[in-house]
Amino acid sequence: MKKVLTIAGSDSGGGAGIQADIKTMTMNGVFAMSAITALTAQNTVGVQGIFEVTPDFLALQLDSVFTDLRPDAVKTGMVSSTALAETIAERLVFYKADNIVVDPVMVSTSGARLIKEDAISALKKHLFPLAAVLTPNIPEAEVLCGEAIRNESDMEKAAVAIGEMYAAAVLLKGGHAVNDANDLLYSDGDLTWFRGKRIQNPNTHGTGCTLSSAIASNLAKGFTMKESVSRAKDYISGALSAMLDLGEGSGPMAHAFALTGSFSHYCSDSSAH
Repeated sequence: MKKVLTIAGSDSGGGAGIQADIKTMTMNGVFAMSAITALTAQNTVGVQGIFEVTPDFLALQLDSVFTDLRPDAVKTGMVSSTALAETIAERLVFYKADNIVVDPVMVSTSGARLIKEDAISALKKHLFPLAAVLTPNIPEAEVLCGEAIRNESDMEKAAVAIGEMYAAAVLLKGGHAVNDANDLLYSDGDLTWFRGKRIQNPNTHGTGCTLSSAIASNLAKGFTMKESVSRAKDYISGALSAMLDLGEGSGPMAHAFALTGSFSHYCSDSSAH
């Protein structure tokens, strides 16, 4: 079985971060491992608090994984400080990590800021150049390229600019009102549009974490970048289409929408709940 490591923050509400990553990786047929960058007190309506781990403890988690269960791919998510970004980059270089997917998490779905200003510079300097693919959304891409993105032409310019800047593939996610859930991949000098129909589901908490984890899972299994993105898009569409509705705010998706087997069944005797 292929193994994938997620380096990200914990979401106590279970819809994003480490929790979404592990669910996604499991459903995509790989063994999930984690190195936690921060604990968050979080639910569907917002982020109530963030508690970072120390750089030394993060390094210890990474050492524990790489020295015994070397991952076939790595996904990074919430990295909220310069010291943590530097630690991650140093360890990934030391272990010559493969198939690094970097989701430049800056703002939660609920609008909460998840990263310190100086950490953005550290991500750009240390972590982004290691990426096989970067997966920014529109607001994040605007920060990275320094230009407003208002239409598909702007998306193409931004994807190329970011990709050339960091010598990485870029999956620019178009779900933030620019188009109808169409994502753009810039890879090996080519632009590829992944057209999708917007699913009218207000519960989109953790979509970025889920998509990047699915891409990492498929890269670990040996699929090409385009195949990995396509399969990840299909997976997230299924999770959204299941229309799970939990919590008072922007709830989580149904990561296990395709789960089968007797252990996943609900008890038929309501008295046993």
